[in-house]
Amino acid sequence: MNPDATPQQPAPSSNSNSSLIPATWDVPAVFRQRLGDKVGRQRVMSSDGHLLLILHSPPTADQAERNGRFFWRHSDGTWSSTSKGNGQHALENHLTAYRKRLEELEDLEVGAKTADDYFSLLSESSPLYRAARNQHMALQQARELAADARDVINFRDQTYEIERASELLHADSKNALDFMIARRAEEQAKASHRMGVSSHRLNVLVAFFFPIATLSSVFGTNLIHGYETEHAPWLFAAMLGTGLLSGLILKAIITRAPPAT
Repeated sequence: MNPDATPQQPAPSSNSNSSLIPATWDVPAVFRQRLGDKVGRQRVMSSDGHLLLILHSPPTADQAERNGRFFWRHSDGTWSSTSKGNGQHALENHLTAYRKRLEELEDLEVGAKTADDYFSLLSESSPLYRAARNQHMALQQARELAADARDVINFRDQTYEIERASELLHADSKNALDFMIARRAEEQAKASHRMGVSSHRLNVLVAFFFPIATLSSVFGTNLIHGYETEHAPWLFAAMLGTGLLSGLILKAIITRAPPAT
């Protein structure tokens, strides 16, 4: 052993949980012990009549990590919170934020017209629906742990309403997008069918006139009929007009809609 070596000192332990639960909260020690470095999923902890709700703020589509909010129900029924507000009002304000976010997305649903609009709406409503569902599950668990707590029961019922509203919004948006995709596919199928029918009719006409056109090209059809210099150029104009009119009639026949099956 080198006598000149400086003995290593143990690194000071850092309690990352202190940044999650406020240091001023006199919560049961098990609450701090059960928390990791991050908020994690929405859940509830219970010990000695105390409840600790770990919830998420209303998420957005581009939010990678969830912002945690802690609501501590003391054994005497009073509340503390890391969110805005005092007592039960903090949790009420938290649920109000979910309702406002739902109202914003419902307004977007009303104005949605294109597939991009509905895709953007689904991207926003999906994380909100998952957060509302997990939030309701956490409050339901809290309701089971504190069976006689009327405030917890009321909050549980409110989270169910939020979950139900977010589920309906997400389902309606998805159904609308699926319907729009199906309608576009149906329109394209009909257009492809019309093009196929028109192409078949045109091929039949080409096949019908192909022999005579080939023979005329091989042997020539420059017959002497006496109209080469007669009534020029009106006879030529009449022939040109007749040809254009015949083309329009032929176009109408080829492109007409097929009979419904």
